[in-house]
Amino acid sequence: MERAISGKKVVFFVDAAHFVHRAYLGFLWCFTRTFICSPSCRKRFNVLGAVNAVTKEIITIINETYIHSESLCQLLFNLANMGLNKPILIVLDNASYHKCKLVHKYTASVGIKLCYLPCYSPQLNLIEIFCKFIRNECLYSK
Repeated sequence: MERAISGKKVVFFVDAAHFVHRAYLGFLWCFTRTFICSPSCRKRFNVLGAVNAVTKEIITIINETYIHSESLCQLLFNLANMGLNKPILIVLDNASYHKCKLVHKYTASVGIKLCYLPCYSPQLNLIEIFCKFIRNECLYSK
């Protein structure tokens, strides 16, 4: 982190968040019967994001299917083509699509280094704090 703060390296924290479209119904007191439209299925909204540890800039890949190794490679491609001209370090958890051969082969070809966090330590991933904030905002927004 010292090298990132001094501008010699760029560090990104990467993780995925999966939001499900569904109704959060409470109680409604009224004199007439009211129907509230809600989705009938569990449609997902997936966000694979990277946050710059110093500038807090967020780069995302969004889809409604699945996050997998190809999604991660697309995000890494976007990070590599930002024109940073500095070594890039990606900090991520131990998800299986983070550790597959495709990702390792791709990062070696573009010169990105990967750093895996210890198991069961989401508190060390900076983007987890952001994702937790977003989830709470979505649940409790008016």
